Amino acid sequence: MRDFTYDTILSSMTGEGVRTISLNRPDSLNAMNRRLIDEVAIAFNEANRDRETRAIVFTGEGRAFCAGDDRHEHVHPETEEQARDIVDAIQRATEAIVFGAKPVVGAINGWAVGGGFEWAINCDFPIWAESAKGFFPEVSLNLFVTGAVTTILPAIVGPVKAREMLFLGERYSAEDLKACGVAWKVVPDAELREEAGRVAARLAALPSLSVRAMKRVLNQASAGAIRTALLLETEATVAGFLDPETTRLLKAF
Repeated sequence: MRDFTYDTILSSMTGEGVRTISLNRPDSLNAMNRRLIDEVAIAFNEANRDRETRAIVFTGEGRAFCAGDDRHEHVHPETEEQARDIVDAIQRATEAIVFGAKPVVGAINGWAVGGGFEWAINCDFPIWAESAKGFFPEVSLNLFVTGAVTTILPAIVGPVKAREMLFLGERYSAEDLKACGVAWKVVPDAELREEAGRVAARLAALPSLSVRAMKRVLNQASAGAIRTALLLETEATVAGFLDPETTRLLKAF
């Protein structure tokens, strides 16, 4: 069974046809620095090319799935080129998760904040631990969401609920998210990895041709809207990065 080696990601075969990709910065609650963002895209692209991998579990090591941007390592872009470079990297990660050939089972533990919440929503089968929580702080920080959630989230929860989640930045429990459809299942914390592995094993045991075709066709039906959202989100996020008010709000967060 083939493992891949990264600085901030663990990627290994954890069952027959099942690969687990884990965010591996537990001391930082798997917060997003540039290396982690880049390696999520790389890890998913390599997993999708790997013949042994038929389904993917996506999770985080330690006490959180992903606590959003790493404030300790945050380097605020000073030019449009720098801002666009970091936002493009974030969007590449979503493209690898959403448009990759293999189905992705999310095992969401602890906090899923901002970009981490987006990655949880990008999963095909998001399973949340009972104690997990998620929210979007971006608007309160003069920023904008990415990950195509401006089109994926309204399709799941409806436009009014999506506005609540994206504008107001409320914090949601796993049960809240199950009630509105963001979480597919909620399980006891101790059973999260096991349940995600069971679901991934079921997917891996199905005929790969039909599984890949189903994911491809389901995504292609909304691909135009997703790609448009990625482009519009990128422009809005770049503009937010370049506003001096954003720097002040980020320092105070």
